[in-house]
Amino acid sequence: MSADSHPASTDPTSSDPAPRPPLPPFTEETARAKVQAAEDAWNTRDPERVAGAYTVDTVWRNRDRFLVGREQVIEFLRGKWEREQEYRLRKNLWAFTGDRIAVRFQYEWHDEAGQ
Repeated sequence: MSADSHPASTDPTSSDPAPRPPLPPFTEETARAKVQAAEDAWNTRDPERVAGAYTVDTVWRNRDRFLVGREQVIEFLRGKWEREQEYRLRKNLWAFTGDRIAVRFQYEWHDEAGQ
């Protein structure tokens, strides 16, 4: 997130986080800014910061695993980033409409053995 954005509550279990601008409806400029803010947050590798950008009742699917709620997301991300060292994510705007953004993403990391 940029320094002038308004982050969600710092409590990842908070049920009423402040929305993080830019907010819909999106223009190309604001959609790109939102995608960059998400990339920046993920690259901190801070599970609480990343999870705080999602609703309290968020539902994630990662391959065959389903996560429900921020606490499960935080736990998942902690484990992910323990295994996936020096994780680096890149996001690119793929498409957008007034209230939706689609991204293309790629990431790289290595394990303890350097692979």
